[in-house]
Amino acid sequence: MDHDLSLITTIAAALGFGLLFGMLAVRLKLPALVGYLAAGVLIGPATPGFVADVALASQLAEIGVMLLMFGVGLHFSMRDLLEVKGIALPGALLQIGVATAMGIGMAHLLGWGLGAGLVFGLALSVASTVVLLRALESRGEFDSMNGRIAVGWLVVEDLVMVLVLVMLPALSPALGGKGDAGTELWPALGMTLLQVGGFVAFMLVIGRKIFPWFLWRVAKTGSRELFTLAVIAAAVGIAYGSSALFGVSFALGAFFAGMVLRESELSHRAAEESLPLRDAFAVLFFVSVGMLFDPMVVVEYPLEVLATVAIIVLGKSLAAFVLVLVLRYPLNTALTVSASLAQIGEFSFILAALGMSLGLLPELGHNLILAGAIMSIALNPLLFTAIRPLQHWMRERSALARKLENRDDPLATLPMETAHEKLSGQVVLVGYGRVGHRIANALAARGVHFVVAEQNRELVERLRADGIPAVAGNAAEPAVLIQAHITHAALLVITTPDTFHVQRMIEIARMLNPSIQAVARTDNESEAALLRQDTGGQVFVGEDELASSMTRHVVATLQAHAAR
Repeated sequence: MDHDLSLITTIAAALGFGLLFGMLAVRLKLPALVGYLAAGVLIGPATPGFVADVALASQLAEIGVMLLMFGVGLHFSMRDLLEVKGIALPGALLQIGVATAMGIGMAHLLGWGLGAGLVFGLALSVASTVVLLRALESRGEFDSMNGRIAVGWLVVEDLVMVLVLVMLPALSPALGGKGDAGTELWPALGMTLLQVGGFVAFMLVIGRKIFPWFLWRVAKTGSRELFTLAVIAAAVGIAYGSSALFGVSFALGAFFAGMVLRESELSHRAAEESLPLRDAFAVLFFVSVGMLFDPMVVVEYPLEVLATVAIIVLGKSLAAFVLVLVLRYPLNTALTVSASLAQIGEFSFILAALGMSLGLLPELGHNLILAGAIMSIALNPLLFTAIRPLQHWMRERSALARKLENRDDPLATLPMETAHEKLSGQVVLVGYGRVGHRIANALAARGVHFVVAEQNRELVERLRADGIPAVAGNAAEPAVLIQAHITHAALLVITTPDTFHVQRMIEIARMLNPSIQAVARTDNESEAALLRQDTGGQVFVGEDELASSMTRHVVATLQAHAAR
């Protein structure tokens, strides 16, 4: 092969085989990511036949890391995190601690040092945001309360891993890895924090103003090419500049580039325009990770591979399951969060590669992480499918599960002091998100009584503090609607766009109150038609209502203009 063509050959092989194996994975009902990893194994040095250039693939993977982290920062929402901070923050931190401890314990049994065990455990503790988001979207649960909790949980994990990536090089000598052995820990750590602090301050004070302003200037040219180029150039340029000027990682620089861009009104357009390139380089990243995997590890170390998969799929998921229940969330939420965390992905690969480069993680550890990732990602769709049958089985067979579902929860019942006139002829409002909040304000302004049913416990506490009757729980459960006094209500208004649960809510409400009227929302016409057919309720489609409002405004404006 002509050496001058090695870059083209590597890219062509990675994308071509990634496409073929990605399609095969999807046909087998697996995430496409499994196919990308398998493609990397096929063209890697551990398997016979064609071998792509590993060094070039690693450099392409670095760009993939930048764009992946840029995408994470672009979708990071502090508001969404704050909505579920009561469960996501303590839950994620404790779960990371438990999973890391299990990883350190396994590393100790394998004869590794503390540094190797720490990197290994941390890599097993963080789930893949890419895998989770695609799983929630395919199940239509992205906007559900359970989905928001799972995403918030992973956001906390991602933030912790960003901090780990920054701190690990400074801690490496003390943990037995590469570095300047004569450098003392605390001064090195202090210098690292100073560099990171300087970069963060620069981005929040200067970059926060310059970057959005620059995008606006590019957008005004009307060129889609230039706008896309500006977004990608900013992501890669800031990532490189953060490393060259401040000594921080490419990953942190790209993450903050995304965070700063999110402040701009053009963030949605930037995300849409850059998505194809981000996806393409993400494929290159996962293929390059697969190239580093030696499949013989499964044959030579089967017990170690099984133990690694058990920590990912069982260990940390059970820890999360218990933590969610301890925080007094329902069984369904605990099962959803557990399934969401039962895999590892991009951050695990980035951390494992860093650990190897620092001399902390042995090659076997890297291969075990890759094997655990491939197997856990392949198993993850099955775990999501098993949530409802498992929940039903636990309720039928386990007295403890029934007790947990029916435990004495002060937020699951309306306060005794709620005025009786507020619980007759009232509106039962399911969901208090952006749509529900606006409806509630409109009802309050007109003096209409309403009761809110909301799964977010912190939100229910705030509503009660403001004097608004609210009950915590999933309105698809009869007990929640009973507590909202659905039997005496005039109207059921459902603001959560979850077709399966909406249908169940309306069925329960009509069983308890045959004369009640139901109003629901959905995001597409096919779901709306299904709900109208099955429930007979009034269903509003977001795009239709937006078009109707704009049409009314246009007609009114034209009439006013004609009357002049």
